[in-house]
Amino acid sequence: MNLEAYYPILLFILIGLAVGGGAMAVGKIMGPSRPDNQKLSPYECGFEAFEDARMKFDVRYYLVAILFILFDLEIAFLFPWAIAYKSIGAVGFWAMMVFLGVLVVGFIYEWTKGALDWE
Repeated sequence: MNLEAYYPILLFILIGLAVGGGAMAVGKIMGPSRPDNQKLSPYECGFEAFEDARMKFDVRYYLVAILFILFDLEIAFLFPWAIAYKSIGAVGFWAMMVFLGVLVVGFIYEWTKGALDWE
């Protein structure tokens, strides 16, 4: 197995870690550090916490989050399609129209089922 092809990737990772660690170190060394009771107190939307931090969330919150991720990932398929649009021809165009049709039908289904409603 030829490991020489992976040296640029390893170098990229090491340089990224060095730049990130260096920036954090410079910030820690040069930045002001004046902690007080106000800065060290727990913060929750500007007011004191009134419930346990381990309280249960409504399932609809997770449902909307999962739907966002799902539709966001599906939309990510549009970028390579848009770049290769001229070279894929009519077959690629209609394949993407079928994909978008399925996406729209799924979105309408979720909308009619009330999965996007908070109340």
